[in-house]
Amino acid sequence: MTVANGAEALVSSLAREGVEVVFGIPGVQVMGLVDAFYHQDKIRWITVRHEQTAGFMAFGYARSKGKEGVAIVVPGPGALNASAAIGTAYAASTPVLLISGQIETHNLGQNHGVLHEVNDQLDAFRPITKWCHRVSQVDDIPDAVHEAMWQLRNGRPRPVELEIPWNLWQSTSESKAPSIGKNIASQPSPQQIRDVVQLITSAQRPVIWAGGGIITGDASQALTQLAEQLQAPVISTAEGKGAISAEHPLAMGDPNYGTNPVLAGADLILIVGSRFGLYGRGQWAPESHQKVIQIDIDPEEVGRNQTVHLGIVADAHTALEMLLEELPSTTKSTWSADELQQIRSQIINKLREIAPLQLDIIETIRQELDDDDILIPGVTNIGYWSHLAYPVLKPRTYLTTSYFVTLGYAFPTALGAKIANPDRKVNSAPKRNHQSALGTSFEIAEDLAPASASLKYSVCTKLK
Repeated sequence: MTVANGAEALVSSLAREGVEVVFGIPGVQVMGLVDAFYHQDKIRWITVRHEQTAGFMAFGYARSKGKEGVAIVVPGPGALNASAAIGTAYAASTPVLLISGQIETHNLGQNHGVLHEVNDQLDAFRPITKWCHRVSQVDDIPDAVHEAMWQLRNGRPRPVELEIPWNLWQSTSESKAPSIGKNIASQPSPQQIRDVVQLITSAQRPVIWAGGGIITGDASQALTQLAEQLQAPVISTAEGKGAISAEHPLAMGDPNYGTNPVLAGADLILIVGSRFGLYGRGQWAPESHQKVIQIDIDPEEVGRNQTVHLGIVADAHTALEMLLEELPSTTKSTWSADELQQIRSQIINKLREIAPLQLDIIETIRQELDDDDILIPGVTNIGYWSHLAYPVLKPRTYLTTSYFVTLGYAFPTALGAKIANPDRKVNSAPKRNHQSALGTSFEIAEDLAPASASLKYSVCTKLK
């Protein structure tokens, strides 16, 4: 048991959970917390100028690093400003913790019109978070932080929101550190794996459909190994780009609304880590003769958008590793290397025919970047074409908003990604002219702000 005020309890709880960086903006309801960050050296505080930036920097940090991102804001307009980033993290299955200050406990629910008051603010975050909670006393802070981090690390990674009334920052209490629970990897049963093996060994022309769950589940190596063993082509959604290197001969690009030629030739489709939904120019559906297996960590996604013959709720990495152990090494598809190469050429030639200028710009961007440099496509013409044509060579190097398609997310997301990866180039796809095809690269400088302890860190950006 240790005696600490609420601000100290929160900071020490975050440090205990392994948090290294937080993005925030000082304000009345979090000022005591910001001062607590100043008086410690385990967690780096980075000040932003707008709450949406804090949220998107946490988003970019989390997506590129594979580690939880944390943003801290005031309630009311601050939290609502950050909600676009939280909604984006929800759509893109990204582990972001939003900590919102809150009005004093005695004012909650009174509608007195105190500064930044939003009655029932939790209701605004329930549709865009996996879990949200309001702390009512200092004693509850360590357990609440631990629960928030457990939610981020188990099951489908989606954002969580935690609210703490600001009068608790200076209130003291004896608090006990929670016991650190073990993270749980959802895994299929041995019988489910045997069922998958039976369907795969019975197929002649299997296709693997890789979604964002491959990236968030760190399953790229296992996916590539499975594709090579089967000699099965892999198509990747925009969220799943990088699940297999675009330079791999088995990489067949994007599903492209179901028009990818390998889909027409498949007799079995193995979907891993994807909601398996295509929308836009009409909804595509598998043919009746095509067997469909869907593996996803979220039970609500299995069979939601398409009928599947076998649905399995499981972590992508665990399921693929178990499948590799059980699958006979002699199981091979009848896809030939020449046929797949012809399809690869057909796809890129078709894209070049439709959008030659965009493809020229995208190819220039790829030439200017190293394999592990990061691209944020942005909600732009080039960004949309990048979903189809930009060759992603490594996981976590292509950061999209998934279905949320949030205008203006690219710049602050790039800042967060650069903080997470200081030695790598972080770029956003350009909007217009060919000269800007080198992308936008960010240099981030950290300066002390001596005027206030609450402004210990600031972020300055300079376009190269």
